[in-house]
Amino acid sequence: MTRPTRGAGLTGSPVVPYPHGGLARHANLPPGERLRVLLVEDDEGDAFLVGELLAETNSMIDLTVATSLREARQRIVDVDCVLLDLGLPDAQGLDGLRQVLEMSSGAAVCVLTGRSDEHLGVVAVAEGAQDYLVKGQVDGVLLTRALRYAVERKRADENARRLREVELRQAESARLERGLLPQPLMTTDQVAVHTFYRPGRHAALIGGDFFDVVQTRPDRIDLIVGDVCGHGVDEAALGVELRVAWRALVLAGVPDDEVLPALEQVLMSERRLQEIFATVATTRLDLDANRATVRLAGHPPPLLLSGGRVAPVPAPGGRLLGVRPRRPIAYDLEFDTDDWSLLMYTDGLIEGRVGAGNERLDVPGLTGLLDEPANRSVSLPELPAWLVGRAERLNGGALADDVAMLLVSRGGGR
Repeated sequence: MTRPTRGAGLTGSPVVPYPHGGLARHANLPPGERLRVLLVEDDEGDAFLVGELLAETNSMIDLTVATSLREARQRIVDVDCVLLDLGLPDAQGLDGLRQVLEMSSGAAVCVLTGRSDEHLGVVAVAEGAQDYLVKGQVDGVLLTRALRYAVERKRADENARRLREVELRQAESARLERGLLPQPLMTTDQVAVHTFYRPGRHAALIGGDFFDVVQTRPDRIDLIVGDVCGHGVDEAALGVELRVAWRALVLAGVPDDEVLPALEQVLMSERRLQEIFATVATTRLDLDANRATVRLAGHPPPLLLSGGRVAPVPAPGGRLLGVRPRRPIAYDLEFDTDDWSLLMYTDGLIEGRVGAGNERLDVPGLTGLLDEPANRSVSLPELPAWLVGRAERLNGGALADDVAMLLVSRGGGR
């Protein structure tokens, strides 16, 4: 690299066209930030000149030199930019660039070309480099500017990539939410159903909580609330499968005692890990008889609000789905009045702490919240959100787990 005259300029562009048109808007580096640059160059004279050019401009760049890709592999940790010669003893041309891009996903890359192979610089940018420089056509000011622009451009690209990932995850979450939290499939006006869902603080994606409501006859309504353990995409997708399978089984008229065992078969065949399990609570309402049949598979019991009293439905708890297959025991609930409400919920609502200790809200605590005089003025549609707000205040912050609720009411009763 011959020493150029001041202002000789560089070949390549410190700003590049972006897809939306115009010039790239770089995320400016913080004032005074020092950059760590790794120069991969086997020519001692060229490496010395790069150091001199940077030193004479007070560039605030810490330069490290590697004479081969093998040596670069050991020194590339925590660098902001790699200045790469395309002619090295152990890599020639674009092959060296591809190896550097593979080993330095977080660092910007500028390539050095000779005048006779300047076309390689254009191809290198297309391959993933941020810029290219032609030996003999760069001074200290423009070299410093090119390196800093390359780092800014790389960071801007990374920010755009992360933003796109967030947008994709949000779109994926919305699709999963539509699958997990459908509109109730019912036509009767004898009962009202209010639904609620809130994701936990732990994840951007929706979790594995799900619910559904299906009316199969004028006098019969089936409800389900469930929770697949875990909070990732796989668990959410499995929750969608279980909800859809349950709806299909109910609409197909499968006998009541066979529905949850069939659902367990779906869980065990579709789960990605053997330790994945689910908890489920189902309720079948017989409107003409004013009664309900409740089945629990490792799930907290529904709460009955009737006659000014609140009490858990004393249904047998049953085993978790996917742990040791066994038919849940049906519990028949007779309503004493035509004015009642039944609250079904996932355990995220009751797992929050109460006070400074490790005590959890649990079912008795939730029962106590519903018994508070303060909630008497809360309307039924607002009651689930009110409960979550009270649980969060007791917890001292947002609840860690997802919360899903179904509140079914007859006669508008509390």
